Amino acid sequence: MASDKLIKRRIKSAKNIAQITKAMQMVAASKMKKAQNLALSGRPYAEKIAEMVKKFIKNIDKNLHPLLNINQQGRTLVILMTTNKGLCGGLNNNLYKKLHEWFSKDEINNAVFATLGKKGESLLTHNEYKLVADFSEKQPFYSQIPALTTLVANGYSSGEYRRVYVVFNNFINALTQEPVRNLILPISELNFLKSNQSVKTKVDDSNEDFIVEPSIDALLDTLLFSYLENQMRDAVYEAEASEHSARMLAMKYATDNASELIKLLTLEYNKARQEKITYEIADMVTARLAIN
Repeated sequence: MASDKLIKRRIKSAKNIAQITKAMQMVAASKMKKAQNLALSGRPYAEKIAEMVKKFIKNIDKNLHPLLNINQQGRTLVILMTTNKGLCGGLNNNLYKKLHEWFSKDEINNAVFATLGKKGESLLTHNEYKLVADFSEKQPFYSQIPALTTLVANGYSSGEYRRVYVVFNNFINALTQEPVRNLILPISELNFLKSNQSVKTKVDDSNEDFIVEPSIDALLDTLLFSYLENQMRDAVYEAEASEHSARMLAMKYATDNASELIKLLTLEYNKARQEKITYEIADMVTARLAIN
């Protein structure tokens, strides 16, 4: 059995860990509330603008704007959104595993990646995948949305990219985060079904007439860029809410485990003290008997 001094040091260390994880849990909970409000409030707008784009482009010439083209050449661009920091359980690893389930080995080897989050950048670099851009340095991540949207729009318009996916963790509730793969380009292939997509509204296929002012060209430039930007923003908000909720849960489990460890160590410490006292009494009795 370990000495009582060693056990006391372990108890002190466990108490310090419990204090730290408890504080991190409270910080993550406060951040989660704000991120959750942003994610939930942004969903309806992102869904509606995507639905409007889908309906609108069915009634116009696809050659009016390069973002409406269906590129036969080019590579697949995957935008991977992870966290900058760890201590959030298996959030990043689960997303990375899903990435390999969604894409075959040939597809993922031929794809190019853009990342938000140092954890994703590290995983991709370690496995020698082609990384074309990393937007992890500046925070908050939503400040990088215009630059990321410009990268996607220019790359797809020039024919460099054939398809564009956004891969991130979708916030369900404080206990559940779901990895999703959201196809954002080409627009003509969007179906807005719930499976593996953040857009959950199925579009009505009935024909609708639109009155466009001032012109279709002017509207398309604004509408399509706004569509891409809002899909990125929605994914960033969902990913941040998932990060804080996963970290809050991980820190709660860590605090609970530290508290349980303190109880076990305290019990072991008391047993060690009782054993020591028993030995001392036995020595005293033995010495008294020897004197007599």
